[in-house]
Amino acid sequence: MIASIDALLADEPTVAKVEDWMQGKSFPLVEGSAATFVWRGEADAVKLRHFIYGLETAQPLARIEGTNVWWLTVEVPPRSRIEYKLEVVRGHGSEWVQDPLNPHRARDPFGANSVLQGDGYRVPEWVHSDPRARRGVLEPFSMHSHAFGGRRGGHIYLPARFRSSRRYPLLVVHDGADYLKFSGMKTVFDNLLERLEVPDMIVALIDSPDRLVEYGNDERHAWFVTEELVPHLASRFPLIDQPRARGLMGASFGGVASFSTAIRYPGFWGRLLLQSGSFAFTDIGRRNHRGPVFDRVVEFMNAYRNAPTVVSERVFVSCGVYESLIYENRSLVPLLESTGMQVRFVEARDGHNWENWRDRSREGLSWLFRGPLMMVYE
Repeated sequence: MIASIDALLADEPTVAKVEDWMQGKSFPLVEGSAATFVWRGEADAVKLRHFIYGLETAQPLARIEGTNVWWLTVEVPPRSRIEYKLEVVRGHGSEWVQDPLNPHRARDPFGANSVLQGDGYRVPEWVHSDPRARRGVLEPFSMHSHAFGGRRGGHIYLPARFRSSRRYPLLVVHDGADYLKFSGMKTVFDNLLERLEVPDMIVALIDSPDRLVEYGNDERHAWFVTEELVPHLASRFPLIDQPRARGLMGASFGGVASFSTAIRYPGFWGRLLLQSGSFAFTDIGRRNHRGPVFDRVVEFMNAYRNAPTVVSERVFVSCGVYESLIYENRSLVPLLESTGMQVRFVEARDGHNWENWRDRSREGLSWLFRGPLMMVYE
């Protein structure tokens, strides 16, 4: 049987040979650092639409002459995880579709993407439901916020071994509903707590009706989380009243919200988990090329870069090397380290998406909140 696409093309492919070559293969076909995308159907053109910053976003597939099969081989570094779609062009119109030959999907608030799993990448086993893990409880909550002049809420995660006679760390997670839906965070918490990699903790998964405003360095949000949410939760649950037992977590603008809240309340939040934070800044001048929604973020980050200060005890930062924010996140790390804060920075061959943030959550949570197992085997 012909193994590679190059061997197939060199063998004067016919419809029968192409069908035989495709039989029993998984696509994209990953062979070391080469990944071959295949699409079958009638079209005027087919393009690979990936989400890798810095590369041309539309790469054309070539038709195998005499067939309706299209192909493209690209180089993919080991352990890469890449989300993509295929653009199918017919006449004057086109549509972006998921790869029908690829069963791997990743969901986000805008739908779903196909996923290329490069050589060496594996979906972490701890993201899957473990029948041995005791299940924590998710319960909705709602409270009045004076800062926002209305109701705010989300969900509270209580560990399976919750006892009112014990005291617990508190983690506040921005964009909580999306973390639950697209990163499977309840299952992640269940597994990590069961394995003693993080301690039993109470998690407040909060949401915002206008996140691009409220998460973009908004003093009302910092007040709500610190001055309203924490006292509200402390009145309901037994919390450890120490900075080392209070953490903020967020991705993208949620990372900005976590960082700016900690800056407004230095020393209160002892643990920060910042994932692909939208830490836009300008080195020279004030022009912001990312658009007006980033104006307050740029102002905030420029001020911090000019005078970095200690805001927390431990800060875990992660970012994908395939996203446009990798430069800003890399630039933030030495600033944090210069203040004396304990910092850990992790890069991944992935993009700006929920499964990237899911895959980094175990390392981040277990470093920030060391469970009994981690404290013994560190």
